[in-house]
Amino acid sequence: MGKASIISYSDEPFSGRVEAAKLLAGELTKFRAKNAVVLGIPRGGVVIAKEIAFALDARLDIVLTHKLGAPGNPELAIGAITEDGKIFLNEMLAGRLDAESVYLKQEKGRQLAVIKRRVEQYRKILAKVPLKDSITIITDDGVATGATMKAALWAARREHPKMLIAALPVGPQDTVRELSQDADEVVCLRSPSFFGAIGQFYLDFSQVEDEEVLEILKKEAERGK
Repeated sequence: MGKASIISYSDEPFSGRVEAAKLLAGELTKFRAKNAVVLGIPRGGVVIAKEIAFALDARLDIVLTHKLGAPGNPELAIGAITEDGKIFLNEMLAGRLDAESVYLKQEKGRQLAVIKRRVEQYRKILAKVPLKDSITIITDDGVATGATMKAALWAARREHPKMLIAALPVGPQDTVRELSQDADEVVCLRSPSFFGAIGQFYLDFSQVEDEEVLEILKKEAERGK
């Protein structure tokens, strides 16, 4: 089990994703120039990841992992599928929920179809960054249940990074602590006692469009040349 660091229990909103990312980067300075890779969960997490990667002089990438939802409860992650179709399954949880092979096959097909569309769109711009022996930092603009972040951590762990960190602007206390079971370290800027939706903690939480994500990836591809 990893370490969970909650910086503040304030419910003060961020002005926007860029402010949240810069504040979060300030808590991650020990990883500057340490062979770090920052992975953003599309779409909002890519904006956060861009700022952190720039501040830490780290490589930037996206994580296209999708969670495999439980039968009758799609928000509960029983596993994860990576962009190349590999599956990580929490065997104990899947067995307890009676996730039969037919259901898993169907769920894998559904999630892989979603990933495939994004791979075709994103990977032609920026090739996947290998994670082996790197300090891998996975970020998003916040977590609620943590299922998507959990899936990303599971998938990244399969690539054997030196260290695996979840970095979050905001999230519920129980979710933050639960994520520490799958990360070496969880850093969360704000974890207020009352948590409704992620958007309530941003003055500007406008939707991030694919065009913005693609532009970020193009700039990263140029930076890496």
